[in-house]
Amino acid sequence: METTSVQKIKRSFKRPFIFPRNCVYRPLRQLHNIERNQKLPPDQPTYFTLNAPPSLIPPKKYSDISGLPAPYVDPHSKLRFANAEEYGSMQQLPSDIINGYLTLRGFTSAVG
Repeated sequence: METTSVQKIKRSFKRPFIFPRNCVYRPLRQLHNIERNQKLPPDQPTYFTLNAPPSLIPPKKYSDISGLPAPYVDPHSKLRFANAEEYGSMQQLPSDIINGYLTLRGFTSAVG
């Protein structure tokens, strides 16, 4: 009987993915130059003309104070918070600080 040895691919942390030898890495600038120099019809999609559809996954919401994932929103100030400790500290914040947090997040009040 013949025994075949299976070679394990040695992976390193610096280069975790091993590409095939015929795969050529091209920087984004080089891809842009190649597409610009080709005389393609305007209706043919290229790397830079493709538009991605909007994501169906809802965006993640993070706490305005700590940056942790925030499942809660204060109904009065509209600030997001992650736990009861942050909620307690939010209750003591002055309104100008709260407005600063909301401005950083890009929240605009519909009521005014």
